[in-house]
Amino acid sequence: MNRELVHLSGPALASTLGAGSIVVLPTGAIEHHGPHLPLSTDWLMADLISAAIVDEAASAGQDVWILPALAYTKSDEHFWAPGTVWLNATTLLDTVVDIGRSIAATPAKTLVFYNGHGGNIALLQVALREIRRRFGLRTFLMGPTIPSGDGVRGADGGPGLSGPDEHGFGVHGGHSETSMILHLRPDLVDLSRASRWVPPHMESLQHVKFNGGPVHFGWLSNDFGPAGVVGDASGATAAWGATLFRRSVDAGVAALAEIAAFDHPALPGTEPLHGVVDTAPLLDVPPSSP
Repeated sequence: MNRELVHLSGPALASTLGAGSIVVLPTGAIEHHGPHLPLSTDWLMADLISAAIVDEAASAGQDVWILPALAYTKSDEHFWAPGTVWLNATTLLDTVVDIGRSIAATPAKTLVFYNGHGGNIALLQVALREIRRRFGLRTFLMGPTIPSGDGVRGADGGPGLSGPDEHGFGVHGGHSETSMILHLRPDLVDLSRASRWVPPHMESLQHVKFNGGPVHFGWLSNDFGPAGVVGDASGATAAWGATLFRRSVDAGVAALAEIAAFDHPALPGTEPLHGVVDTAPLLDVPPSSP
């Protein structure tokens, strides 16, 4: 059975979904990814990986459905680069909260964001609680396996859990993202323009880091050079991308199984679901006299 929610009719949705149904909303981005990757990189990952997860989870018996991927999100770290299409934080928060309200008006009581863009994470974490408090949904956030590259090697000598020696800076357009798009859409990758874009002055830092360090920092992608990339794309391979894709799908299917069983009840919510009209009483109203 097709699991794309928007291909159901309204009445079919109302009769097919239930309190145990899970609705997945992929969130990507349209943003600069250097000279070697398409603007659609994060959107492609969110859309294609989540679709595979939902298909496999549904085949395993999960009551899960998917919405069209949200392409335009919070990408202001790349505002300087032509082609980036971004929403400010309040616009995106309002957008996903409104989507949550719309899902709460269906029989489904669980909303999962499948996020492919790191710049969305903090905002979506805020949205999880906002949607739950206001509309009572069970809300979750997950995403693909995109290691940032700390140099850990696999048993075969190839990239392990985290790819090549990017020193934890493979966060945007680097080894893992480039490999993933080589697997998903090789026609959109120009490896001849891939390079190593790891800021050497930050490689030895232990506290101020993108991932794994105790000190976070605000950044724009052109802080580290005019290419607007942070990572090492030079050794990317479709084979590594296929490995990451498989790991992401397996992890996503397992996560959905836990979400379905998670003891986290739906709540009444604190706000009315504006725009929801109960038409049943109208059907019982006798016609007025001429």
